[in-house]
Amino acid sequence: MNNKLFVGNLSFNTTENDLQDAFAAHGTVTEANLVTDRMTGRARGFGFVTMSTDEEATKAVEALNGALLDGRNLTVNVARPREERGGDSRGSRREHSGGRNRY
Repeated sequence: MNNKLFVGNLSFNTTENDLQDAFAAHGTVTEANLVTDRMTGRARGFGFVTMSTDEEATKAVEALNGALLDGRNLTVNVARPREERGGDSRGSRREHSGGRNRY
């Protein structure tokens, strides 16, 4: 098992300290991050918590998945690796060039 956990359905009022405190009751938290929107800086309603061991991560998932925090029932599970996004740095505009080769 991985010791990095995904935490979803967070209230927009939840802080990283709130997240840290909730998970610290189940082991040592090495990192707690909220994901924010790049444009607005507002929280996006999910984050990640890294526990120090796999055993602590398992205990935290069992205890906190479905638990209430800031009026919301949390979704807690093992974080999956981020999937690579396809395409080039200009997006997918190459595919929509109108079918004409203007080189």
